[in-house]
Amino acid sequence: MPSFCSVAVARPVRGGPFTYLVPDGMGTALMPGIRVEVPFGSARALGFYLGPATAPISALGSARLKPLLRVLEAEPVLPADVLALLQFAAEHYRYPLGEVLRTALPPGLSRPTEQQVVTPEVQRFAVALPEAKPELLTRAPAQAATLSYLLAVGGRADWGELVAAIPGARESVKKLVQRGWVRLEQLPLEPGVREGLGQLRPERLTAEQTEVVGQVSQAITGGGFHPFLLQGVTGSGKTEVYLRAVELALSEGKGSLVLVPEIALTPQLVGRFRSRFGGQVAVLHSGLKNRERLLYWLALREGKLRIAVGVRSAIFAPVSRLGLVVVDEEHDPSFKQEEKLRYQARDLAVVRAKQAQATVILGSATPSLETLENAKRGRYRKLELASRVDNRPMPTVELIDLRDNRTRMPLLPGDEEPSVLSPALLTALGEVLERGQQTILFLNRRGHATYLLCTTCGQAVRCSQCDVSLTLHLRGNKVMCHYCGETRPVPQACPDCQGPLLNLGVGTERVEAEVAARFPLARVGRLDRDSATSAEKVTELLAAFARRELDVLVGTQMVAKGHDFPGVTLVCVVMADTSLRVPDFRAAERTFQLLTQVAGRAGRGSEEGRVLIQTYNPEAEAISRVVHHDFEGFLKRELLWRQALAYPPFTRLASIRVDGVDPELVRQGAVRIGQRLAQKMPPASSGVRLLGPAPANIVRVRGRTRWQLLLKGMTHGALSPLLAEVEAEALHMPPGVRVSLDVDPTAML
Repeated sequence: MPSFCSVAVARPVRGGPFTYLVPDGMGTALMPGIRVEVPFGSARALGFYLGPATAPISALGSARLKPLLRVLEAEPVLPADVLALLQFAAEHYRYPLGEVLRTALPPGLSRPTEQQVVTPEVQRFAVALPEAKPELLTRAPAQAATLSYLLAVGGRADWGELVAAIPGARESVKKLVQRGWVRLEQLPLEPGVREGLGQLRPERLTAEQTEVVGQVSQAITGGGFHPFLLQGVTGSGKTEVYLRAVELALSEGKGSLVLVPEIALTPQLVGRFRSRFGGQVAVLHSGLKNRERLLYWLALREGKLRIAVGVRSAIFAPVSRLGLVVVDEEHDPSFKQEEKLRYQARDLAVVRAKQAQATVILGSATPSLETLENAKRGRYRKLELASRVDNRPMPTVELIDLRDNRTRMPLLPGDEEPSVLSPALLTALGEVLERGQQTILFLNRRGHATYLLCTTCGQAVRCSQCDVSLTLHLRGNKVMCHYCGETRPVPQACPDCQGPLLNLGVGTERVEAEVAARFPLARVGRLDRDSATSAEKVTELLAAFARRELDVLVGTQMVAKGHDFPGVTLVCVVMADTSLRVPDFRAAERTFQLLTQVAGRAGRGSEEGRVLIQTYNPEAEAISRVVHHDFEGFLKRELLWRQALAYPPFTRLASIRVDGVDPELVRQGAVRIGQRLAQKMPPASSGVRLLGPAPANIVRVRGRTRWQLLLKGMTHGALSPLLAEVEAEALHMPPGVRVSLDVDPTAML
């Protein structure tokens, strides 16, 4: 009698899993999570065996079934715990299971080919020698960037990580070795902890750290699922708590998984883990070459490496005997994937820890409201670090009301706008430069001017593919769309009426130019997506600032994440209002978090820190509360507003996006979905609500018109039947119209 099996096919199609025939003699090789090759349509496809399946009801159905073609490996590529997490993610975020399983695999395992054999028997390191002086490499920028990276991570870096982070590092290291400034080392991969590779382990913890580490230690050694929220002010030593927890997990024979927002921006954090644990650390991010990603994946799965540090996709890393999961800066929106499988890595971290009966630590100075509510309801145990290490004081924060600074002088003759830097800010910056200290200037907008406005017809120069204005970039003499990337030369006159154009708004490029013009002796750098076009440039700039070769660093939110610069005594927020007026219910929360994070860069050394925040809205809760580091006061007011309007953390959301090239077809598709949902809505007493359909906040992006609907419910289960209705209606959309679901959306634009 034939046997049948259930297979998730690695294609972005709904309707699975699919049933296949199991050929005679193949059944003994099948285990859940193992890769198989299957016929799918007229082609062959990668599939994942899930388990036995029942026979089709009719004999005709059995006759139409196709057999498995082959089994691709002797052991499942997906361990049972990772498979369970991926199955949860596919169901919760409404995405085809086979495609979820495929995208979780590293290159080399995500196609129906034989598994590549890559065994990491040794680990190679590049080590900077005391004679190394990157400032002497003015004519060798690639070598300077490589050496700067080494110094930024403590003078020692894993070879695979180095070549992935710095383009051309292989050749640069060869030349640096010839200069006698770098040496290469090879060490066997051995279990256990190697210390002292670049940063010493602190002998003593603060009293608060000791208390926190004690509670976490009890959880790890006792076993079972233990979720913690670690709320610690900036500079309070949260990273050292993570390191001690990982140490204990290793001593208990357990693996650890550490998630960070952006690995390319936190070389110091990676350096600390490398320093403490040496060859036990796998660093996972998309910048690695395919071979390195596969190497680390296999080493983790086989238990040869016990610690994984990575960005959100590392949540699916096959860490053996997982005992600890850490999510650093858990509030950061970059933990949310915004396309295809739209998962929230922070939430999956809690799910994975629960499935593995492990300890999970969610750390932040400004936790998300959802995480705080979970702690309030007793789902997480809250731990606090209220003071900075060595009793360093929190920086003083002052608001500069830009409404009182309308008499600002233009920077240079011919400027259309007054200077965005107020007299008070310029005075403070001059004093810090005079003392030989460092300053960070934060503005979350790129470019020189936000838009070009015609003084005759009043229209802004707009993108041809998106409903947004083009941003002026003086470097390159171009205007650019920050949504689709459309770029044009700077127009000499209005494209519509040929009238003169006025530069309005301000970006980091203009701030950099103003500082350089007012303080010609200051060494000024800029860190944003325009200047930091590669990992090489990011690392070189951050390393130069860490070595105090720059006096002023101007940047977007890239300067607010994970950096520890002891020389910074002044942080200036050039415009605090840019994120406050975004049409998103999380705008105030994100503004408060971002201001707090960037303010926390000040005063992390021996000198006290000072923070200046320029704003046109000094009374706004998200801004005024930062002055006194009053997170609790902000939280109280924000939660009242959220509860009144039924937004998270008091409800669950699901966003439905309909988009396409033909605006009318998109509108019709959105209306059809709205009508179907209206017919299926439960009674009003259930708390389920439907908003829309309506045009998206930005109607057109990349040439596609967008409409959206929003479902609210008290639980995810209350929304699931309605999302099934959306999926059913999506099958009947006109050609070219696409429907996508976002469960627990983070951004509403």
